[in-house]
Amino acid sequence: MGAWAGKYVIGLTGNIAVGKSVVRKMLEHVGAYGIDADALAHRAIMKGSPGYQATIEAFGKWILDEDGQIDRAKLGKVVFANSGAMAALEEIVHPLVWQAVDVLARRVKQRVIVIEAIKLLETDLHTKCDQIWVTQATPQTQLARLVKKRKMTPADAQQRIDAQPLATDKLKAANVVITNSGTFEETWNQVSRAWKSIPKTSRKAPPAPKPVSPGQVTVERATPKHADLIASFITKQSAGERRMTRSDVMAAFGEKAFLLLRVGEELVGVLGWQVENLITRVDDVILTGSISVAKALNLLVETMETASRELQSEAALLFLTPVIAQHENIWRDLGYKARTVKDLKVRAWQNAAMESMLPGTVLFFKRLRMHRVLRPM
Repeated sequence: MGAWAGKYVIGLTGNIAVGKSVVRKMLEHVGAYGIDADALAHRAIMKGSPGYQATIEAFGKWILDEDGQIDRAKLGKVVFANSGAMAALEEIVHPLVWQAVDVLARRVKQRVIVIEAIKLLETDLHTKCDQIWVTQATPQTQLARLVKKRKMTPADAQQRIDAQPLATDKLKAANVVITNSGTFEETWNQVSRAWKSIPKTSRKAPPAPKPVSPGQVTVERATPKHADLIASFITKQSAGERRMTRSDVMAAFGEKAFLLLRVGEELVGVLGWQVENLITRVDDVILTGSISVAKALNLLVETMETASRELQSEAALLFLTPVIAQHENIWRDLGYKARTVKDLKVRAWQNAAMESMLPGTVLFFKRLRMHRVLRPM
């Protein structure tokens, strides 16, 4: 066992845009607790976080935007072009990230922890791990992902790729290598096989399915084996406006989880959600008319919140369609209030809302935990 008693730790690394987060999410689906050390590093220098002032003192106020936040694009152009500047930033950030990782690892109940970090092997984090997993992808795939997902220019994307050492050393250190240049299903199959290399004493066996009586209402967390069912349900309930295929849902599993609400064997509701960077985001709430809205929402939201708190989530952001958002009395009883992005007091929460909120949706908010992991010193 590694640094935390009773915990089996996977260190997950790989170069930029190889799909490390997808692999982490897949490990979460099979029962691991995921920590995104790179996201914690971003949070560590946000306004109101412990690394904010030290970063300004090291690089100057010119890196601030009009709101007084550190502009990561400005900072990135300096540190990715200058190894000394990168080292100075890492000296500020890495101790704060380690403190946050330590807090989370001690809190969580899950026996397997996966720590995603691009600089895992270059820091002491790898010494805390029982296994090293390395994700790889072709250079063409990396470039395409940076341009498409992070909206970089090809030149900036190539600079980020070139600024990193070759993956050779990472691959030499790997206990497990996941190739993530193909389909999500191909990646999932690799992750599922590699998961079996973890000692059975750490892997929590999924509960055996219980017989369901007619009319019994149940909520279960979906796995990729439910991809066809979820695709069919969303397509049908949207009257074809959202035509989902198995491949679409498998791709979604690389980012989020689904809860399934059933009456007997009939699927009557789906909730799509994720906890990323200690923030819960719900972007799908789809119901049929086979169960009351109040009962459906109470069951789904209670299950989502319980799981979110286990994942140390600080707050829940719900991005609801007007049809679901109109049930204001139900949402109020559940502790949620309609908010604008500006209403959110923490920059990380604002960023999450701006990243995930689709046009035409309504934002509802609820704080789940009073104490933030990366709070001001």
